[in-house]
Amino acid sequence: MNLKLIIDIAFNLIKARLKQSIVAAVGVTFGIAMFITLVSFMNGLNNLLDGLMLNRTPHVRLYNEIKPTKEQPVILSKKFRNTTNFINSIKPKDRGQEIYNSKSIINALKQDSRIIDVAPKVSVPVFYNTGNIEITGLINGIDVPAEEHLFKVSDYIIEGNVFDLNNEGNTIIIGKGLSEKMMVIVGDIIKITTLKGGLVNLKIVGISQIGIAEIDNTMSYTSLETAQMLLGESAGYITDIQVKLTDMALAPALAKEFGNKFNIDAIDAQTANSQFETGSKVRTIISYAVGITLLIVAGFGIYNILNMMIYEKMDSIAILKATGFSGNDVKWIFISLSLIIGVTGGLFGLLFGFAFSHAIELIPFETASLPTIKTYPIDYKVAYYTIGIIFAVCTTTIAGLFPALKASKIDPVEIIRGK
Repeated sequence: MNLKLIIDIAFNLIKARLKQSIVAAVGVTFGIAMFITLVSFMNGLNNLLDGLMLNRTPHVRLYNEIKPTKEQPVILSKKFRNTTNFINSIKPKDRGQEIYNSKSIINALKQDSRIIDVAPKVSVPVFYNTGNIEITGLINGIDVPAEEHLFKVSDYIIEGNVFDLNNEGNTIIIGKGLSEKMMVIVGDIIKITTLKGGLVNLKIVGISQIGIAEIDNTMSYTSLETAQMLLGESAGYITDIQVKLTDMALAPALAKEFGNKFNIDAIDAQTANSQFETGSKVRTIISYAVGITLLIVAGFGIYNILNMMIYEKMDSIAILKATGFSGNDVKWIFISLSLIIGVTGGLFGLLFGFAFSHAIELIPFETASLPTIKTYPIDYKVAYYTIGIIFAVCTTTIAGLFPALKASKIDPVEIIRGK
């Protein structure tokens, strides 16, 4: 089999039916371009939503959950230990939300090579006072440098600076929705009532907007020291230890490991955001399904065009076989023809897919709920382009295989006799 000669013949067949070949290549180009554009846009949107939720969520959260003790007194009794006991109105275990030995736990976690960093937090349920109205909310006391390192809090601060919480005592950064409810701005003083009845004045040094109304209407930030002061606790009081891992996939296993090791409650990001992750996966599946459907449709177009080309080129195929070309040679001529169409259309599809994606990225997208987003999100992952060109080549090869097999079985004597 002379490969160079076979490719030359394939090119000549394309030139002879140039319009049909261009139509077939355009079908592949359109399919690949739409596949890349759709997948890039949908995954860019998924990354945006992941950033709003998952990037603000620790991979592993260590805390003390208020729950009943597992070992009730009746179980400790030898008389009832091996019997089935029905217990009602169980009271929670007598322990608060404080994580004991928090400093030792944090030091141990920072030594773990699987962990990027650790950020302690103090959660303070409060009432925001505006006139005679009390708004229920939550203040998160944070270690500002650690929180900024892990969760990029500054990306969501639309007024002020997150590091101002460390520069001045009794300061707070409130959500945009809360600031609008209370009609306050940066520099104003707001009154906070703690659950113990204490009344504290805090100065607003910033306003945040995450884009989730439930959070923006209730949550605020302050320093660890201020949060501990609001609760009337010592400097070592911590309610949450937030852990970010080098590999998020390890979160479920490490949550169990840390929970058992430190005798503490632990939850991983996958469990905490299972519904959110399901939505992202469904959107990704839909985008791939639509894109692949476009490519399959383009494959059928190539199949039809090659079928018609075989019928129109019966004389040429008969002459090729009469001059010494085998059925296998003829088969490879048509497979080469379909590969040329597939590769050419695929490469143009990659180019147009990138161009369409870039055009979408330039479209302004400004909304009050997403202050950090200025244009539509696009994910330029090389994997999408690799999948696109591989699928284009595979689809066109399969589409050309069946007509090629048919051409290889043509009897030149019957064709020439019929003429």
